[in-house]
Amino acid sequence: MPLYKTICPNSQTTVKIWKIDESYNDLMQSTQLKPESLERVLDMKSGMHQRGFLSVRCLLAEFGYRDSDLFYDEYGKPHLKDGKQISITHSFHFSAVIISDFIVGIDVEKQRDKITIIAHKFIGYEKAYLNEDDEHYIEKLTAIWCVKESLYKLFATPGLSFKKHCLVIPFSDNEHETVAWIDYKTKKNRYYIHSLTFEGFTCAYAIS
Repeated sequence: MPLYKTICPNSQTTVKIWKIDESYNDLMQSTQLKPESLERVLDMKSGMHQRGFLSVRCLLAEFGYRDSDLFYDEYGKPHLKDGKQISITHSFHFSAVIISDFIVGIDVEKQRDKITIIAHKFIGYEKAYLNEDDEHYIEKLTAIWCVKESLYKLFATPGLSFKKHCLVIPFSDNEHETVAWIDYKTKKNRYYIHSLTFEGFTCAYAIS
């Protein structure tokens, strides 16, 4: 079943996750795209990116929206015409959408060893509680990346640095909630963070 999971962290926020197991043609037949969206998906070179894009439109339909209800601002941040807050993500064969009355951000990432290569670019304060010999090191790095990516999407401000401006409090063992901060210039904002893992993927979402 493509609709993989639905989560309601509070009464005003819903997360839906899609497992992309349909073909490109099946997804195209099940979505109605506005002209600019159709042009965009046809221009994509990667079939995986095409399917990710289309699966997000399927998720919109699960929420009761159409592709025409979605638009992007000059920073690439998605918005809904009814004023609800939305964030979108996809990675390999999973996609996710969060819709809320609050400002939100979401990210899904596959847990891969290659994340260690770029860890120095996004790990700052968090280095104090990470151990490279920990059997869950890759999973923890991926969770921190997902949190910071979700904060980046939520804040939508040019110049925000994952390493310098985003601080993530460690998740406790067997816990999937924490808090994080954006400390940017004169702004110091606190966010509630939720995380989950499934089939070798990590998803994190931030709620203001």
